[in-house]
Amino acid sequence: MGNDGGSIPTRRELVKEAAKDPNNTQVKETQTEKLQYYWSHCSLSQTALTPPIVSDSTGNLYNKDAVLEDLLNTSKDTQDGNVAGHDRTFGTIKSLRDVVEVRFSIDKEEEDSNTKSSEVRMICPVTGKRLGPGVKAVYLVPCGHAFAETAIREMPGEQCLECNEHYSSNNIIPILPVSSTDKDRLRDRLSKLQSEGLTHSLKKAPGSSKKRKQTRPNKEAEADADEIDETAGPSLPPKKTGIETSSDAIKNEETAALTARVLVEQADRNKRRKMAPNENLKGLFSSSNGMAAKQSDFMTRGFSIPSGAKR
Repeated sequence: MGNDGGSIPTRRELVKEAAKDPNNTQVKETQTEKLQYYWSHCSLSQTALTPPIVSDSTGNLYNKDAVLEDLLNTSKDTQDGNVAGHDRTFGTIKSLRDVVEVRFSIDKEEEDSNTKSSEVRMICPVTGKRLGPGVKAVYLVPCGHAFAETAIREMPGEQCLECNEHYSSNNIIPILPVSSTDKDRLRDRLSKLQSEGLTHSLKKAPGSSKKRKQTRPNKEAEADADEIDETAGPSLPPKKTGIETSSDAIKNEETAALTARVLVEQADRNKRRKMAPNENLKGLFSSSNGMAAKQSDFMTRGFSIPSGAKR
């Protein structure tokens, strides 16, 4: 191959050993490096994590400004006609209701004299342990305070140790989960919240409030109609007339009956108005044939020139 007169090597001569699957130690090292990176970098913008820090339903950490910028760009792409857009959050973040601000307890310690700077560390306020790849951390919904999992598991009651806000065991979210059990639990939790019309932050989803507002007036109208039926007793059925199209379109029985009565009264009033003589036009006409006016004296009926008189 190298113009040295040698032979062409075969694959079995170049590949001495087959590829081996990584052992447990190598898998843990790779996993630790990945966790260490995402504990210090935003999963969306790949920049360093700086407060305010938010998290979605899967436990990933983001910079809040990066989430806002991504939401604005997604809405702009939708308006421009780009349906696919660039959803870098895999559909977990569609609005700010899908994230919760994680409130870490910060511990600042001085580094060695060579750097002369301070390092911001996120610690558990109960145990004092540093939260990161070596410690399994969780945060509570909806308050967002972060603790070590051991502190939450050992403390009795379901009340936040920082703000005394109540929470349920299902709303304990692991940060950057690794095990498949935690990931399946978070997936089931999100599907249950979506069926109830809620988001990850336990706030109402944007579409659920409109549906409830549309159904609520109908329920209130039915309740009012039931109260009127109980107090007023059985109502008389409306008379069948030719004007029933407008009342048939009304679903409320009391309103339909009242509308039918008004329409019947209005029709009767119009009939009486047409049949009654008009007083204004009655004075212009006379019921006599006009003979009495000819026989009366001209002093009483007015002066008129005879038709045979000479002019």
